[in-house]
Amino acid sequence: MKKKLFCAALCASLVASMMTGCGQSSGTSSSSTEEQSQGDTQDGESAKDGGAANTTEEGKLVYWSMWEATEPQGQAISQAVEAFTADTGIEVDLQFKGRTGIREGLSPALEAGTAIDLFDEDIDRVNTTWSAYLMDLEELVKASDYESTASQGLIAACREVGGGTLKSIPYQPNVFAFFYNTEIFEAAGVTKAPATWAELLDACEKIKAAGYTPITCDDAYITSMFGFHMSRLVGEPAVEAIVKEGKWDDPAVKKTAEDYAELAAKGYFSETIEGNVWPAGQNSELALGTAAMYLNGSWLPNEVKDIATFKWGCFSYPALEGGVDGVDAANYGAQVFAINKDSKNADSAFQLIEYITKGEYDKVLSELSVGIPADTRNTQWPEMLESVKPVMESMKVRYPWAAGAEANADLTPIIKENFLKLCGGTMSAQEFVDAMASAGK
Repeated sequence: MKKKLFCAALCASLVASMMTGCGQSSGTSSSSTEEQSQGDTQDGESAKDGGAANTTEEGKLVYWSMWEATEPQGQAISQAVEAFTADTGIEVDLQFKGRTGIREGLSPALEAGTAIDLFDEDIDRVNTTWSAYLMDLEELVKASDYESTASQGLIAACREVGGGTLKSIPYQPNVFAFFYNTEIFEAAGVTKAPATWAELLDACEKIKAAGYTPITCDDAYITSMFGFHMSRLVGEPAVEAIVKEGKWDDPAVKKTAEDYAELAAKGYFSETIEGNVWPAGQNSELALGTAAMYLNGSWLPNEVKDIATFKWGCFSYPALEGGVDGVDAANYGAQVFAINKDSKNADSAFQLIEYITKGEYDKVLSELSVGIPADTRNTQWPEMLESVKPVMESMKVRYPWAAGAEANADLTPIIKENFLKLCGGTMSAQEFVDAMASAGK
């Protein structure tokens, strides 16, 4: 569904504030095999002895994190947790699960009554996949005056995906847009970021003439190109309906395929795009300076910071003639914290959330991860993300992941396979439509 949020609040707060192991420890984290085994044993004992009705013990906090201990985010959170325990005396069992670990393990653990007080992950996943386990945070937020220094746009997004109630707290804001090498743009004579499809085509032609690849992508993000283009044409809710209900005869599908077939025919895509497996596009082409543009998230500069040496540019997916949505629409959001509804340590858990998302450690997280700060008082953005500010500032309509293109999980691999072929020039626009229609039967 198209997410229309409060524009004025979003602009004011996002400009001021801004932007995917099982270790067991006491206060800090570790990922050793021995400690993993201890963590697994303790989890199992909690479930067996306490059951779902007695989920957490009072006092010590158990925090499952989506990050790895070695990632910048994990390092920043470890520092915050250590300082939190020193300041408050509250012990924290911080367990770094990684993306796979938390996505596959959290639901069974919560269902079994494993001792978990709080956890984090993507805004949509937390509020949909794990919605049944979330505590209502409205009273805690009100009592602490949390919103006074939080991004109002992201808080509004959390309430919206939470069914009108705040059940999660955002951190590490992000936005999905075109990221580009400003040095290539300058060398090609592209003087401004494209705002329309015609301007994108013009920029691609100049970049190609200058000897560079205009656009690269890979298997991890190709569905977003399809989803964004479709959503620009007919709006995100219509994209979801097409994908879920198999409405592949919708004219927007053919138009999207034709526009991308034109990009392929004109040589605007990487020659290897059809076979690119992530992170080939971002590491081997964009970061090394052979490709100019890549549709990705604002986490991208951090992922390639040890490779890329150019100044980053950012622009919203271009508007399409006659389209429903413009450049003020995108997939944007944040990672979020949530508290287990069965936790006996809600006050302490929320206190830890504040500790990580406010003040000093929100700043540390921003600096280490090259991410956007969540606290509106932390006005200094990482230099690599300065070009993201006007993009984030302009957002009014929020798309879910891939702008609705992945709304039908059964079809996602098929969309991915065929759209890569379309961009690679081995499939025509009509062949793409026919392939999707056949798959959707």
